[in-house]
Amino acid sequence: MKQQFGVLLFPGVEELDFVGPWEMLKMWERFLDGPTCFTVAQHRQPLACANGLSVNPDYDFADCPPLDYLLVPGGMGTRLEVDNIVLVDFVRTQGARCRKVLSVCTGSFVLHRTGLLAGRRATTHWGSLPRLRALGDVQVVEERYVFDGDLWSSAGVSAGIDMTLPFIAAEAGEAVAMKVQAGAEFFPDGRRYGRFGDDPRAPAYLRP
Repeated sequence: MKQQFGVLLFPGVEELDFVGPWEMLKMWERFLDGPTCFTVAQHRQPLACANGLSVNPDYDFADCPPLDYLLVPGGMGTRLEVDNIVLVDFVRTQGARCRKVLSVCTGSFVLHRTGLLAGRRATTHWGSLPRLRALGDVQVVEERYVFDGDLWSSAGVSAGIDMTLPFIAAEAGEAVAMKVQAGAEFFPDGRRYGRFGDDPRAPAYLRP
């Protein structure tokens, strides 16, 4: 049976948190027999993302099929959604039976609220690293992405793309990940502008 990959949406979700991984995942699905990838939200009506993009979820929580994979993006909306009992219960229930659960940016706080992140290694957006560390039961790693068994997490926004390629390689092999990378033409040049690495708030991977 075809595996099912759900991408969670909610009001105020950061666009690139889910659109970046979505692009990679849909290439995996369409061209390389990857899992069926779709979006899911509490309600099926259009919702507004953090920067104004309106999106139409494919499923709501009630009609979402059992998932093999779940991606939880971040954004300012997570500050409300961590207290949304319906959403947290959906992530907890689906996540408990998934092969892998992934978070991008502050999606890690939603995973923590479900209990799935307790005692695990994880990361988040650099601006929220102190908040994640303050939770006390997460081993915070200041890297672009981190995996701990069946849980993957990435730093903010564009870092979700960096996480998705090695995730695909781990699930489907390097040859498949190579084709996805080439199709997306994702070959960052590594250039940095200014000296943000000197800022004390910068994550460890950016410091000199």
